Amino acid sequence: MSSNRDGIRAIIINRRYFLLGSGSAIASVFFASCSSNKNQSTSTPTSQNVSNSQQSSTIKIGVWSVIAEDILKFIQKELATSQGLEIQIVKFSDWVQVNNALKSGEIDANYFQHRLFMEDSAKRLNLNLVMLNQTYLTPLGIYSKKIKSLDKIPNGATIAIQSDASNKDRTLKFLQANNLVKLKDTSGNLATVKDIAENPKNLQFKELDGPAIVRGLDDVDLGAFLGSLRIQAKQLDLRPIIQESTNDKRYALGLVTLQGKENDPRIQKLNQMIIDPKVKEFINSTYQDAVLPVF
Repeated sequence: MSSNRDGIRAIIINRRYFLLGSGSAIASVFFASCSSNKNQSTSTPTSQNVSNSQQSSTIKIGVWSVIAEDILKFIQKELATSQGLEIQIVKFSDWVQVNNALKSGEIDANYFQHRLFMEDSAKRLNLNLVMLNQTYLTPLGIYSKKIKSLDKIPNGATIAIQSDASNKDRTLKFLQANNLVKLKDTSGNLATVKDIAENPKNLQFKELDGPAIVRGLDDVDLGAFLGSLRIQAKQLDLRPIIQESTNDKRYALGLVTLQGKENDPRIQKLNQMIIDPKVKEFINSTYQDAVLPVF
């Protein structure tokens, strides 16, 4: 969908950041992309169908994935314009910076993260963040171009997992739930490969950022990554051996803003729109099982 057709102002921001810090700081980042290009922004007029007697209010929402962007474009076209809300989509090519933009006041809210990542990010950035309605889950799956089922995994197989802390923990616990590893008690801390107590298949772990796993799936036996990365890579035909269900909403993505801004009328209006039945229909019809609505 083009932004002209949908009548949305799209502000596309690409940045180059030189991130300073230790490897552990990088590992604590969700989705694992740590560099991007020089700033750019473009905009197109929106809310053309709002009557002259109805004043339009504008809200800036930061996104990383094409999924969130498409959902917001759908909301603008089908719901927001008629209710006098203009959504400015601020798209980041580096998800490290989306909460930084919230901290700086560059955006009003963002729509890209799950609760565990939000909590980890809030701690690192010294922010008070609030998760509002959660909309969809991009399920973690185990993929392979060589192996068709879990019981066919050979001894010593190499599996690529995401290097950021929250998704690494998520992956290891998913592997444990499927009897591929057993973890030590981490007492509430995020699990790492060092916390593996039993590894009956002698799996060899390779830690990469998420997009790199999809690109390099031919080079490993297995890859564990999110359904959103299938969509970003335009590989919807790539099917998981096994993937998460919607039962665990800890990893469902939702609307996030700074504490104290959650009652902003614009944010509250959008917060209700993202759980509208029309949005559920759009998700189900557009993304198949790569994205699962949770409302």
